[in-house]
Amino acid sequence: MNNKNKYIFKILLLILLIVPIYSAKAYGGVINMDINGSSVETIEIIALLTVMSLLPSILIMMTSFTRIIIVLSFLKNALGLQQTPPNQVMVGIALFLTLFIMSPVIDEVNVDAYQPYKNEEITQQEFFTKASEPIKVFMLKQTGDSELKMFMDMSRDEKLKSTKNLQELPLTIIIPSFVTSELKRAFVIGFLLFIPFLIIDMIVSSILMSMGMIMLPPVMISLPFKLLLFVLVDGWSLLFKTLITTFNF
Repeated sequence: MNNKNKYIFKILLLILLIVPIYSAKAYGGVINMDINGSSVETIEIIALLTVMSLLPSILIMMTSFTRIIIVLSFLKNALGLQQTPPNQVMVGIALFLTLFIMSPVIDEVNVDAYQPYKNEEITQQEFFTKASEPIKVFMLKQTGDSELKMFMDMSRDEKLKSTKNLQELPLTIIIPSFVTSELKRAFVIGFLLFIPFLIIDMIVSSILMSMGMIMLPPVMISLPFKLLLFVLVDGWSLLFKTLITTFNF
């Protein structure tokens, strides 16, 4: 481990030590926990830290982020670009497109769940129930019937198999069904993106072979033409518009 990695490790270790202490002070001093571990405040802090650690997974698995980032990766490979745009730019684009698409859901969660909970009008259990409802509605609208039926059939709970109201399904069924549907749609869109650029590669390769220029890599010639085609059709705007319109609201 080099010096830089040791320095980063020490900072992370220090943060892990400081955060519980700071959280305990924020709750009014040192929290006394009995032998049975029944301190409610301690459990709330642990739950809060757990949710914070799971935020990246929640962002990826319960929003439109998965479909967008996969399609952008397919586009990058179809164009034949290695380092442009950088991965940080692609993730940033996917993140802000996700915020744009999910803004109605976020607003609904804020009004129906967060604000009442902040004002101490509802309990934590009610907050979780009200916050999960709009997210469930969004995911169910994007989830295919075949994927949802597959996970319902694989469930060991017989009541879930006969459930008619899909919103009553638990997140353990809805989330994997939603992710499977998102992967399927993202790969379909990626396949359609590859077709025009693949045709350009085939045309350039055929021309080079007919001219006897076998040693010249076709990618070097086809790349400028693929970039020109993408710019002429206003590819970024067309792609973003198509991605946004593929989501059901």
